[in-house]
Amino acid sequence: MPRFVDRVVIHAQAGNGGNGCASVHREKFKPLGGPDGGNGGRGGSIVLVVDPQVHTLLDFHFHPHVVAASGKPGAGSNRDGAIGADLEVRVPDGTVVLDEDGRMIADLVGAGTRFEAVAGGRGGLGNAALASRARKAPGFALLGEKGQARDLTLELKTVADVGLVGFPSAGKSSLVSTISAAKPKIADYPFTTLVPNLGVVSAGDHTFTVADVPGLIPGASAGRGLGLDFLRHLERCAVLVHVVDCATMEPGRDPISDIEALEAELAAYQPTLQGDSALGDLADRPRAVVLNKIDVPDARELAEFVRDEVAEKFGWPVLEISTVTRDGLRPLIFALWDMVAAYRAAQPEVAPRRPVIRPIAVDETGFTVTPDGAGGFVVRGTRPERWIAQTAFDNDEAVGYLGDRLARLGVEDALLKQGAKPGCAVTIGDVTFDWEPQTLAGVDTQMSGRGTDLRLEQTDRIGAAERKAARRERRLPDVDES
Repeated sequence: MPRFVDRVVIHAQAGNGGNGCASVHREKFKPLGGPDGGNGGRGGSIVLVVDPQVHTLLDFHFHPHVVAASGKPGAGSNRDGAIGADLEVRVPDGTVVLDEDGRMIADLVGAGTRFEAVAGGRGGLGNAALASRARKAPGFALLGEKGQARDLTLELKTVADVGLVGFPSAGKSSLVSTISAAKPKIADYPFTTLVPNLGVVSAGDHTFTVADVPGLIPGASAGRGLGLDFLRHLERCAVLVHVVDCATMEPGRDPISDIEALEAELAAYQPTLQGDSALGDLADRPRAVVLNKIDVPDARELAEFVRDEVAEKFGWPVLEISTVTRDGLRPLIFALWDMVAAYRAAQPEVAPRRPVIRPIAVDETGFTVTPDGAGGFVVRGTRPERWIAQTAFDNDEAVGYLGDRLARLGVEDALLKQGAKPGCAVTIGDVTFDWEPQTLAGVDTQMSGRGTDLRLEQTDRIGAAERKAARRERRLPDVDES
């Protein structure tokens, strides 16, 4: 038996960018071929796409990890690495995407709607792209960026025109099966319906959809019963219909108390789409009341007795039906269509969805320098953290290039203003290093071997290895030469 899943958490991992290549052109009779290392390819992104053929989030329940392809590294002869293919993930119509903090970041409605959920990492530059007047043949390349990783919550909210609400065994599933071609499970015990059922209803030349929401009970908005799991499916319904069981024999139950109890639950429920949906809050939706099971003599008598009282108290249309004898179904169908058509006409015209383009900022110069409380400093900013991640620290020339970039950005001046001293610990991203302000930036680099930078060796500060050797020598016992 197929399962219905309408809420899942997926672990999305975009592809990493490929590393750049450090290469020098070598060819006979061309001793100065110059750098020819290509750039790394961009990592693939994860894109959510609405597919009308997908109706549930069941696939993500069994396979919650979604990983996109990484970019390929660059190669010599100016060959750029291949770009990682974007991974298109098919989701049903009406899917809402929430971030780690529960904030809605996308509302996917309409076939073909696309949303880039996780962006792939940019590829690293090869040494051909890093060549300049000062560095004519760089002996290093930049590493590729890591792809984004996020935990996203997907919620499916049924897209229907009419939502049927009512207590368990009120006859909602029977009503859907009678007025449409849907075939939900129907039985004479409570909570037979465990998943929302969707049916298409024809009203003359017009059609609309009806959703049967599993039975609600008092306390559903607080998680009691099945209500909390399926109240979300009412958020997109244009019209709400109370299906009242007039033949119930439970003590303390009557049509008016049933409606008031369910209205209290609807008022207490906090929709995810509140304030962001064109439909507005649940309290603003038009409503109707259906007095069901009038084929039972006592139920027909009760329906006739309370009909005027219900209409006067709530001000909503009241209809009497029987799904067994089909009494009142045709007037109900056309009445619901009139309400749906009126509600659609009252709503503002929805502008066609446009693709959202999120260009990567290339002029982000902001950064902050804050003390860490232990004598060191922490530098935060988009560009410094990205440059740290792109640097191969086993290559002195790459480290010198990083120092030039940070100094030109103003990080060194900011550290001096904060009172940083030579040798203090500076943390940028995931890397902590000893700061050396003597490393000049913006000047011509001194000629040295490929992969080295002489400026990194021009320091009078005692290194960690020398300090460790001196400490070990001080601990040796003194020897009396006499």
